Amino acid sequence: MKIYRNIADFKPEKKVFLTVGTFDGIHFGHQKIIDSLKSLANEEDGESVMLTFSPHPRLVLFPENNNLKLINTLDEKINRLESSGIDHLIIYPFTKDFSRISALEYVRDFLVKEIKVSTLIIGYDHQFGRNREGNFEYLKELSELYGFDVKEISAQDINDINVSSTKIRKAIELGDIPLANEYLGYTFPLKGKVIEGKKLGNTIGFPTANLLIEDKTKIIPKPGAYVVYVEVDGNRYKAMLNIGKNPTIDESEQEKIEVNLFDFDGNLYQKTIKVEFIERLRDEVKFDSLDALKNQLRLDKANSLKILT
Repeated sequence: MKIYRNIADFKPEKKVFLTVGTFDGIHFGHQKIIDSLKSLANEEDGESVMLTFSPHPRLVLFPENNNLKLINTLDEKINRLESSGIDHLIIYPFTKDFSRISALEYVRDFLVKEIKVSTLIIGYDHQFGRNREGNFEYLKELSELYGFDVKEISAQDINDINVSSTKIRKAIELGDIPLANEYLGYTFPLKGKVIEGKKLGNTIGFPTANLLIEDKTKIIPKPGAYVVYVEVDGNRYKAMLNIGKNPTIDESEQEKIEVNLFDFDGNLYQKTIKVEFIERLRDEVKFDSLDALKNQLRLDKANSLKILT
């Protein structure tokens, strides 16, 4: 897959089969569109192209009263798309100026003149242009005027899958990781840099790596204890992770993400690690004593190993 961050660099050699959207999560519903895109492009010896936007349009249009959190960072989205089999990915910078162009200008000047679309494949609820004035019916009119085809993935095809980015975000926010993973078709990921912590875990026999999530738009699961896998330097480890304030041993009231790797002996500081969420174990609890906390952590580890084997 070739990636373009400047649209002027995109110079197609064959017919362009294009789909457009934010595609947060690259879930089963998105895969339906991607599969149709690839199939049509292969049938006519064309090139499959995805146009997506960064930042997410809602983050640009509603910067102050927007609590949108995203399933994928841009890097995670790129990694998922690289395995999807499409030929080209155009990442276009979304700005307020771009949002103000009319639906006609968007199709005529952007899709037709810049990208040279031959066939456009969209979901049934696709809207575009200033104030989302464009829709499938308007695209049909413009396609006849500007000489491209437009195909819509039907509501039935999408709804049969019964999945959406909104549903996945809700499942993650509620800590329902198995449901989120089922909708995604892969394990929900979280990448972070290991930073210096208070080393309180060392004092109770459960050393943890403290994660800094640098992309503030990334959705974080509900506080609590989780069963996870961790990837470090190409190696995969069983682990358990806590999201919360560690009320038993820490009075800072600062929410942290800490992961305890099983059978790992090494220095993780300043390394970027990838976490794959498998299941939620329990809520975070303030225990009456350190011994009670240590007993619970032993039980958490045993339960994690049962789930991961």
